[in-house]
Amino acid sequence: MKKADVLDLIKYHFEDKEAEFRSQAITIARYFDKTGDSQLAQYIMGIISQSDRFVPQGEDYSDSLTLVKLNTEPLPLPTTIMNDLKGIINAVNHNIGINKFLFVGSPGTGKTESAKQIARLLNRELLMVDFSHLVDSKLGQTAKNLTNIFNEINQLPLLKRYIILFDEIDTIALDRINQNDIREMGRVTSTFLKALDNLSNEAVIIATTNLYKNLDKALVRRFDATIDFDRYSDDDKFEIAEVILNHFLKQFKYVARDMRLFKKIIKSSKKIPNPGDLKNIIKTSLAFSDNKAPYDYLKRFLKNMHGGTIPTVDKLHKLGFTVREIEILTGISKSSVSRELNGEK
Repeated sequence: MKKADVLDLIKYHFEDKEAEFRSQAITIARYFDKTGDSQLAQYIMGIISQSDRFVPQGEDYSDSLTLVKLNTEPLPLPTTIMNDLKGIINAVNHNIGINKFLFVGSPGTGKTESAKQIARLLNRELLMVDFSHLVDSKLGQTAKNLTNIFNEINQLPLLKRYIILFDEIDTIALDRINQNDIREMGRVTSTFLKALDNLSNEAVIIATTNLYKNLDKALVRRFDATIDFDRYSDDDKFEIAEVILNHFLKQFKYVARDMRLFKKIIKSSKKIPNPGDLKNIIKTSLAFSDNKAPYDYLKRFLKNMHGGTIPTVDKLHKLGFTVREIEILTGISKSSVSRELNGEK
């Protein structure tokens, strides 16, 4: 660090040049961080941001990077996906230049939630790129915005304390040859390619997409690893649904736990939803249930799993539900259910 840096800092303070003062302080903090004095760098940034952890909050940062709140909710995943996430954590911890990861898969498969868990396990903050401020009606401006955001990422003080999330990256990186305006969209994607090539080795980026087949192949090759989240078997989904239900049941003391019936309802569906959708269905069924009816959430769960309507008594019987279970799920007495199944009026 040069003496001039300190002199400039003092000068900016007495000249009331807040933006220049802040920028110079960040430059000094970055110097200490790179020379191994991370505690002093963190202390400087703590003073600037008036918090123990620096969160980008200057005018240049706030519109582009959003701090994502991490949670401690369980995230059950198939063993194959879990092993891949462990590999990411291992790679980042060893700091060998493997720092760009692409999560692909259908909606609701846990891509974004997995990014949160990785950040939590690595004890890092998760900053998400806000595409609403990045994408412009003028694609030429979008390319400039993209360049600016990567400059901001590379210049973040204490960069090793963050993971950067590009959620739904297909918003800006679809295949150039499939675009109506090839030249303009190609400019955005090409900018992205160059930005990834010039990314700091200290940065860790996770990008997610539901449209993997439509991504530009040159972009895909820029990532060190691609993790496929479409690897759930029906058995995986059964186990995950049980974990999710047990987690939420702790908050609803009045409901009756009947895991056997719960699993039969899932099995009765033509197609078992992905974990994210299952979570929403389970949570909604519990939240809207009658607190005076212990099994009402199962009735609502059945309805949600069958497109918003409860199957007929005959249909439920054919799906393997017992007379008692049909009574619980429909509110029709067992005697009435039996008569209807026997063809009696």
